[in-house]
Amino acid sequence: MRLPTFILGLALSTLIASPIFAATYRTPKALLQALYNFNAETASDDAPSPYSAFFSDHLNALLQADIDNTPDGEVGAIDFDLVIAGQDGEASDLRIGQPILLDNRAELEVQFRNGEEVTLYYTLVKEHGGWKVEDIADQQGEQPWSLSALLGDAR
Repeated sequence: MRLPTFILGLALSTLIASPIFAATYRTPKALLQALYNFNAETASDDAPSPYSAFFSDHLNALLQADIDNTPDGEVGAIDFDLVIAGQDGEASDLRIGQPILLDNRAELEVQFRNGEEVTLYYTLVKEHGGWKVEDIADQQGEQPWSLSALLGDAR
C-alpha cells in the first residue's frame, strides 16, 4: 500500500515541478509584481537565470547561450542582478507603470529605490498563455544598457 502511494506522490510532484505548470501571469503588472516579490535565492540552479520562470523562451535561450559560451571560471555578459540593476540591495518603494499594449507585446517602466532612484524599462511578450519578460533596459544610468544588447541579440 505504501509503494503505490509513494509512486503517486512522486508522479504528482514531478507534474507540479514541470515547466508546463509554471505560473501564468494574465497581465503585465501581475508578472512584474510577482517578479519583484520573488526570492531569487530559492530558484533552481539548473536554469540560466534565477528569474528564468519569468523570462521568455527567447531571453532564456540568450542567457543559456551566454553561459555556454563563457569559459569555466569566468563571468559572462551579466555580472549583476538584472531586476535591481545592481550587485546588492533590493527594490523598495516599487512603482509599476501602466503598460502600453501592442498585440502580444507590452512595454512599461518600473521605478524603485535601491540606494538611489532606478527606472527600468521592460518589454514583455505574451507566450504560453501569459506574459513573460523579453527585455529589460536601463536608459538613465551612467552606463545605459539593455539585456538583449548585453547578450548580443542582433534582432
